Amino acid sequence: GVARFWRCEKPPMNESIPPSPSAHAATATVPLRLKWLGIDTYKQAVIYMHRDCRICRSEGFAAQARLRVQLHGREIVATLNVIDSALLTAEEASLSTSAWRALGAAAGDAIAVSHAAELDSLSGVRAKLYGETMSHERLNAIIGDIVAGRYADIHIAAFVAACAAGHMSREEVLSLTRAMVDAGSKLKWQSSPIADKHCIGGLPGNRTSLIIVPIIAAAGLTMPKTSSRAITSPAGTADTMEVLAPVTLGLAMMRRVVELEGACIVWGGAVALSPADDSLIAVERALELDSPAQLVASVISKKIAAGSTHTIIDIPVGPTAKVRSHIAARKLGDLLEYVGGELGLHVQPIYTDGLQPVGRGIGPALEARDVLAVLRRAPDAPLDLRERALQLAGDLLEFCNAAASGAGYSKAQTLLDSGQALAKFLAICDAQGGFREPTRAIHQHIVVAPRAGRIVEVGNRRLARIAKLAGAPQAPSAGIDLHVACWQPIEKGAPLFTLHAESPGELQYALNALMVGPEIFRMEET
Repeated sequence: GVARFWRCEKPPMNESIPPSPSAHAATATVPLRLKWLGIDTYKQAVIYMHRDCRICRSEGFAAQARLRVQLHGREIVATLNVIDSALLTAEEASLSTSAWRALGAAAGDAIAVSHAAELDSLSGVRAKLYGETMSHERLNAIIGDIVAGRYADIHIAAFVAACAAGHMSREEVLSLTRAMVDAGSKLKWQSSPIADKHCIGGLPGNRTSLIIVPIIAAAGLTMPKTSSRAITSPAGTADTMEVLAPVTLGLAMMRRVVELEGACIVWGGAVALSPADDSLIAVERALELDSPAQLVASVISKKIAAGSTHTIIDIPVGPTAKVRSHIAARKLGDLLEYVGGELGLHVQPIYTDGLQPVGRGIGPALEARDVLAVLRRAPDAPLDLRERALQLAGDLLEFCNAAASGAGYSKAQTLLDSGQALAKFLAICDAQGGFREPTRAIHQHIVVAPRAGRIVEVGNRRLARIAKLAGAPQAPSAGIDLHVACWQPIEKGAPLFTLHAESPGELQYALNALMVGPEIFRMEET
């Protein structure tokens, strides 16, 4: 072997050193023409390119790569999906509908594509997965990247899992909440106090907010209620309200409704007051995960962003509810009070019975039917839903000093029974775009008791899962209509509940799941 040595000459002063392949990959901006394909990936930004695209080859883009896409002075970070068919030519690209909207794109536009920058904040996610404490700076960086769309769903899932499994300290939860508040805008109102109410969930049919909001507004208080869609349940407050009136309102429209009627009931994701929260919820929904840390940060950040000053938090406690013991409930309540207090929000946890569902309906339209029955003072209105709503409304009136101690329930009852709450609710619906009656599902099946006995326990999570398998909340009229309650004696063959679905396939899917899983109602012999 002959050794060969190469001498590197210094370039002349008027010449530049060619960039390295890695440096070129990080800054390349080569145009491709956009083609509309109409692929909905919800909030995940996706870019579609042909495998033979010269840019894919020259830049080394591979499927699932994170790319920076630029157009009209805007930019997003999108995940690459590679196409082998003739759906796209080598000179074309397409975007998911959310990415298309974010860039304000039109068919034929020329986009520039390059490698996305390294995500330094992911080191904080990895550290938390290994049990390290996250600093405020790290959490700020993570939330900032999520809001900016730099995190793919898999990155958000890792962050959600790290917060759920990493046992966040209360200081970390405070930092996470503060970061989520700082990442969005905050509403300010002329009056004070600004009332609010939230339920942590886990109890099917517990749709008290739609009754409480008009009671509080009828009492003369301001209550700008922003609500989530379902995460792990068959319906969220926003899903149920959407059956009755539009909830996808922008900030200006939301403010107009509140100024006009003193309250609103809108979907928080549309007003983006806590923009990181909606991205986190989308992933939590897929994972069916709702950790205490994320729950507290989500609730408190949304309340502060909406301009609330006083909020009560309904925490149902029961063996098959989200919170299963009074010790866990108190721990969660203390954390909510601590984080809220540190950020200037007055929080009062209310511990309620979580043994069984509230009302009869489970699913958006069925729950909306129950709400209207209570507001209309119908003879067959669910008494448990009415009583729980009145108790919580009374607590909120007293918490906001709108009623004397011990007089809140009576004042709430007067506002409901006089028809003032119904009139206010209908006015809110009209202001949000118009009231509509709930619809009924075409396909129904009655499930009967396999034996006689007395019901002593209801499997809330199992009941919610069956309602979801029937199509709720995506199919608004799908769900479950209950015919029994705890401690009630029942004969063999008597109706337990009616399953509602919008298609025969979804009805059968839910019935199949009923056949193979544990019983929803635990009965003892009488």
